[in-house]
Amino acid sequence: MQPATSHLMRAYARQPVSFVRGSGARLWDDQGLEYLDAIAGVAVTSLGHAHPEIAAVIAEQAGTLLHTSNVFRIDWQERLGERLCTLTGMQRAFFCNSGAEANETALKLARLHGHRKQVANPKIVVMENGFHGRTIATLSATGNLAKQSGFEPLLPGFLRLPYDDIDAVRQAAEQSPDIVAVLIEPVQGEGGIRVAGADYLRELRALCDRHGWLLMLDEVQTGMGRTGAWFGHQHAGITLDVMTVAKALGNGFPIGACLARGAAADLFSPGQHGSTFGGNPLACRVGCTVLDIMARDELPKRAAMLGARLLASLQKALGDHPNVTAIRGQGLMIGIELDKDCTELVGRALAEQRLLITVTRGSVIRLLPPLICDEMQIDDIVVRLARLLSSRAAKDTIAEAAAQAKAEG
Repeated sequence: MQPATSHLMRAYARQPVSFVRGSGARLWDDQGLEYLDAIAGVAVTSLGHAHPEIAAVIAEQAGTLLHTSNVFRIDWQERLGERLCTLTGMQRAFFCNSGAEANETALKLARLHGHRKQVANPKIVVMENGFHGRTIATLSATGNLAKQSGFEPLLPGFLRLPYDDIDAVRQAAEQSPDIVAVLIEPVQGEGGIRVAGADYLRELRALCDRHGWLLMLDEVQTGMGRTGAWFGHQHAGITLDVMTVAKALGNGFPIGACLARGAAADLFSPGQHGSTFGGNPLACRVGCTVLDIMARDELPKRAAMLGARLLASLQKALGDHPNVTAIRGQGLMIGIELDKDCTELVGRALAEQRLLITVTRGSVIRLLPPLICDEMQIDDIVVRLARLLSSRAAKDTIAEAAAQAKAEG
């Protein structure tokens, strides 16, 4: 729906709605219509829109100091690095501007790790249907042919395996001596809200220890309380070598981080990696404030409680729906899988229910509500989705009857 006169590149299939104001889990468009946000900017605005404390910090820091470059010490960066390492059990942090950049950093650490081990052509295990970003390296690590199409040749050095299948990883270990790392999402977001089993993640940790691989988790979407723990891997009680985070860390202000521990924490030497804007005073002060609010308001715990309520309510309301084949998720990261393509539901949800949703893998409705939603808003999401899918089922029934009547002549 991008206007023909627009000077913007056509990289997005935009909906014909322009939002001008937000508050918590609510948004208003340029016509004054109110909407309920069930995607939080794709897991970004977990504290909701226009959070007064975040707004105040941005204004104050913008009037004090925005940028000096990483040539100099940045106190807010030091503070945020310490906070994140304390939360995760990691030792060092590198700050950048996005999840893709954080994952690029992780991939470079894996390559360095391989070369330190005298592996000439290091390989990184990645997963089918995984998603790690849109740079050439992270796109090469991604398991989605549709997103990769047209950008070949992709970078070599990736070994793609089925998700949540430990036997496939064991077999790869026997057949591929050049493996140096594993990169995985604890819950595949773009892959259809698929949750890795806790035992699977523990077995991955054991395999990495046995073979000297780095265990690297992409927590860009699952981190910052989204799954009901501060970070998704914590449900399995494992430690990591490398972890990436972004999205909700800035609640809408761009920031990403790559965290490392053990040998991985000391792989970089000055000049081997960098970022012009990464870790600037404004971004890192916002990140510290986000952590303050999440800890004070116990938002990871709240996400677990609200997620359980949302999942149970969806199963009750839609479990018997003729087109719903699965309802799954963890915390406030929920997927509703249908038996057919449902990408058109994004536009219909806006127009018919004033509800923001996304559809991934073509047939999975993805819900990522702000962690600050109240119980009534969680219940309202279910009511609006039930109405939306009921109207879809009715339309499908009419269309199928018409097709059958036409076939019968």
